[in-house]
Amino acid sequence: MTCPIPPRRGARPRRRAPRRRAPRLPRLPRRACSRLENASERQGGSTCRSATWAEGQQDLDTSASRSESSRATLPAWKRLGCGERFPLARVRRPRRLGGGAARDVDARVGARGPRPQTTVGGPRPASAPRLDGHASRKLAGAGGSFRRVVFRQFVDDDLGCASYLIGDSGAGEAFVVDPAYAIEPYLEAAAEEGFRITRVLETHTHADHVSGHGRLALEHGVTVSIHPLAAPEYPFAPLEDGQVLHVGTVSIRIVHTPGHRPEHCAFVVDERLVLTGDSLFVGDAARPDLAVDAREGAQELFHSLQRLTALHDGVEMFPGHVAGSLCGAAMSPQRSSTIGDEKRTNVALAFADMDEFVGTSAAVSTPRPPTTARVVQLNRGPFVGAPAPLRTSPATDCCKEGVTVLDVRSADAHAAGHVHGAINVPVCGNSFATRAGFVLDPDERIVLHASSREEAERAARGLRSTGFLELDGYVVDVDATEAANPITIDELARLLDNDAVTVVDVREKDERDAGFIPGSVHMPYRLLRACGVDGIANGKPIVTICESGARAGIAASVLVAAGIDARPVLNGGIDDWRGETVEFRRCGSSG
Repeated sequence: MTCPIPPRRGARPRRRAPRRRAPRLPRLPRRACSRLENASERQGGSTCRSATWAEGQQDLDTSASRSESSRATLPAWKRLGCGERFPLARVRRPRRLGGGAARDVDARVGARGPRPQTTVGGPRPASAPRLDGHASRKLAGAGGSFRRVVFRQFVDDDLGCASYLIGDSGAGEAFVVDPAYAIEPYLEAAAEEGFRITRVLETHTHADHVSGHGRLALEHGVTVSIHPLAAPEYPFAPLEDGQVLHVGTVSIRIVHTPGHRPEHCAFVVDERLVLTGDSLFVGDAARPDLAVDAREGAQELFHSLQRLTALHDGVEMFPGHVAGSLCGAAMSPQRSSTIGDEKRTNVALAFADMDEFVGTSAAVSTPRPPTTARVVQLNRGPFVGAPAPLRTSPATDCCKEGVTVLDVRSADAHAAGHVHGAINVPVCGNSFATRAGFVLDPDERIVLHASSREEAERAARGLRSTGFLELDGYVVDVDATEAANPITIDELARLLDNDAVTVVDVREKDERDAGFIPGSVHMPYRLLRACGVDGIANGKPIVTICESGARAGIAASVLVAAGIDARPVLNGGIDDWRGETVEFRRCGSSG
């Protein structure tokens, strides 16, 4: 029989260090879905969200944006329409413990064994950590240090494209997922954290924007990884289904999810969140018709969505696009969700039968930008380096043969006075780069007409993102003597009463079917320059109209540049029309 050793007289009992938890932060509210053509006008650019977690949980900080007074101190890429940054949510370093206590805590954590991994399609182990909004800590070694994972989301508000930076503060390394052509935000984020970007992960070969993987590879020696089915013409490290990559101690598991494109992959980060790229969006799924036959792509997409929804409901989902992109029809402006929320609310996940899903998904009616083939060629071909600096052009360049002047000023400024033959696509409006891509030829020489150098640089950045890499320059002070003479809804009503004008409805077909002005001609703005005006010009002046005035202004400028007498309804649209409208009804429809 052994006797217990009595405690030393006067000794204090050892106290464990209190376990601190980060406060629970509210989720971003789910907003109603919006379409590209009806999106409200807003400043283009990009925004950034940040998150960190230590060992277990994710902690998003969506604090209010910085004040306007602080914008002057931001770098150029932020000031010129790149939106606001969300401050990084940091986890406080735990109090340094004595050597014995630190070893005891570390031993207890280590005794639990490695954290179980959740496989796609398999059940979630009961012991797997839950995403409850708190940040837990794992102490390592006598120093009391711990791993901190940095996760940042960058959203191009103009194109609706999302990209990501994932880093491990302990290793000082970071990966970038689906980088935009303007790589400066990633370089600055990495510099802030003391990271070195070591790899680019591409979910697929993008068709809507030029990737920045070439610039990162050429300028910084970064390795580019993509699935071999992409058949790239540049050096790459292949991705395979089930492969696990590591950035420091952060695991990134590759899940092959074809459908949008054959090579498409999703990335599961630390089994806590999944980057779904162009497969599963918030509120919708990707279109399947950009690379293969729509029905073939839809069949593969159905199975890919099944794999993603087999993840645990608590896994956070971050898509490759948000509302404003043409890669889906019913996407939400919300920038993240969970697998569980999407299973309950996503319209694309409501189909249990594959044939029904294929029939609906393959019938996509979203217009395909004419820049698609060129962008795919740039992203699949040899690395694309940095663009040439935008130079100031002499005013005489606007009059040269073969030069197209793109007026990126506001519609009102263009209406007040513009260069002869200029096409107006305001950079201050939404979807600037996409709309410019519909009315411009990538091979033509383009001179920008802007109100300032900053506005010209912002427009150039948007154009380059969609494949317009070579611009002749820009002008600010130029002789702009031609006026557009826009009209109001009331003026249009009086002109129609006198049969003095022809109304051209420049909205998309589904919008027009909901109601249009009797006798109006339908021609979407994006087709005017490509299809010509033979079926429109009848000797009468033309008035263009849309939902709010933005597309009507673009359409009128295209017609005027072609020598047609056209005037837009700028401040208003069909919703403001108080006269008779006709609703399109298909044969056999009721009501």
